[in-house]
Amino acid sequence: MSGDFDGMAVFLAVAETKGFRAAGERIGISHSAVSQTLRRLEDRLGVALVRRTTRSVHLTEAGERLYGSLRPALDEVRAAVAALGEMGDEPRGTLRVHTSSAAETLIGESLLAGFLSAHPHVQLDLVVSDAPIDIVAGGYDAGIQLGEVIDKDMVAVPVTGDLRLAVVGAPAYFARRGVPKHPRELVEHDCLNWHPTAGTVPYRWEFTENGRDFSVAVPARVLSTGAALNRRLAIAGLGVTMSYEGHVREALDRGELVRVLEKFCEPFPGYYLYYPQRRQASRTLRALIDHLRAWRQKGRSRKAGR
Repeated sequence: MSGDFDGMAVFLAVAETKGFRAAGERIGISHSAVSQTLRRLEDRLGVALVRRTTRSVHLTEAGERLYGSLRPALDEVRAAVAALGEMGDEPRGTLRVHTSSAAETLIGESLLAGFLSAHPHVQLDLVVSDAPIDIVAGGYDAGIQLGEVIDKDMVAVPVTGDLRLAVVGAPAYFARRGVPKHPRELVEHDCLNWHPTAGTVPYRWEFTENGRDFSVAVPARVLSTGAALNRRLAIAGLGVTMSYEGHVREALDRGELVRVLEKFCEPFPGYYLYYPQRRQASRTLRALIDHLRAWRQKGRSRKAGR
């Protein structure tokens, strides 16, 4: 019987992480142990639960049916574990949060370091990825994402406030290639572009003119999943990139980068912490929300005092 429970736990981890290695990291066993345990479960059930390739793992029809049956029970177990954490004087337990790489760099370490220092009994499981994610299916307590892409049935708590994008390049690049006067002139420039994961479409650079939004499909001299790399290449004079204003402010102040097309880059709603409206926030999540609000208020007070 214990083997069945172990096998089900491994299967659930594989189903939610879509990989043997990631499943092993979640539950604390090796990649090979995940494979062996899952194979024994399939042998006992007499059906294949996953389709394995060298690069991916997908559920079979039988696997989808089993996962659909186990999910409600899994949600109840997670709720019961969270409820145990409510019984102590302080928040405790593991808090699982998914965040995009840009949000993580904008927030910096101050928010999370302060939260963990204030709550020594909380363990943080933070996944930083730009791949699309369903935080409910992935078993996360919350996510951090741009407000414009968060589903309406989520509770959203502001993290960054409004943001603004900046089109930048090195002074030497613009001296060599000229300065674009309108976003559509970017098609004549060497652009250092970004996409969230390999195989996804490149980002279309977004602008506003006379109150109307539009986007430009720029030619990519470099197409990268690393926005920080694009900024370094721009400083080296290899092209133009689009970045969050906060990420290039120091380089602009030092004169390493020059900003162009500023009048076409309007502020927009920034990043939010979000979680399902239909699920009661655990005590650990409420503690993070309270800390986030205090952290933002402290940041606003510092700015007001300058």
